[in-house]
Amino acid sequence: MSAGSQGSWLHVQRGAAPLLLCMPHTGTLIPDPVAAQLLSPWLARKDTDWWIERLYAFAADLGATLIRTAVSRSVIDANRDPSGVSLYPGQATTELCPTTTFDGEPLYRVGCVPGAEEIAARRREYFEPYHQAIGTELRRLRGAHRVVILYDCHSIRSQIPRLFTGTLPHFNIGTNSGTSCDAVLTRRIEALCDASGLTRVTDGRFRGGYTTRHYGAPQHGVHAVQMELACRGYLREPVGGVDAASWPCAYDDEFAAPLRAVLARVLEACLDFAR
Repeated sequence: MSAGSQGSWLHVQRGAAPLLLCMPHTGTLIPDPVAAQLLSPWLARKDTDWWIERLYAFAADLGATLIRTAVSRSVIDANRDPSGVSLYPGQATTELCPTTTFDGEPLYRVGCVPGAEEIAARRREYFEPYHQAIGTELRRLRGAHRVVILYDCHSIRSQIPRLFTGTLPHFNIGTNSGTSCDAVLTRRIEALCDASGLTRVTDGRFRGGYTTRHYGAPQHGVHAVQMELACRGYLREPVGGVDAASWPCAYDDEFAAPLRAVLARVLEACLDFAR
């Protein structure tokens, strides 16, 4: 089902299982007034979590609830603290309404960077309805289950020198240093990732964004985990820098299948833990 009047950009697919998947960065929609302010549509979509909604499409068959915004993160980042406080003090990052790409390239034309009034308007129009939907679905699921898992789905290019050194591990598990999720569930997810033969880190460069930190409350039955995937695990990601001719690359079901199988086991472990 779609979420009421926001159905054109906010998608909610309800399931009965105690598992909620959130996808804040899969969108590519840029409203015309915002597009007119930008230097390049490709740059504005460069840091999209490409094809994540296709990679996790199987989750509906597990009975999971899926929430996804079709609005580009360059319009507003639904996984940033709305107060503007940095999630990673002292490290390079992007803002609630990003002004640069992850690589530091400017997004806006001179004189067109959004000010406080425009940022507040984007918060009301997109950020708040997205998080209201998360709150609504968590309350619904908590009404039926003692424990619910919120699993925040992300991906990022494997090499972005401005954000991290070297090549990112395939699986980047974020639990806000253990505060958003029970350690037992974290260890189960870690074991499944490690058994795949791919690389994994927990609470490394990506410890979890606003969604994980805001909703994760193990003491109240909500365990939140962020999974940041290095794109090379499920896409034929170009090595090093990308351009409009090479990025995004096409989604290939067959290429993605091995990593998708690991993710299926991870989500099944989340359901086992919740039940």
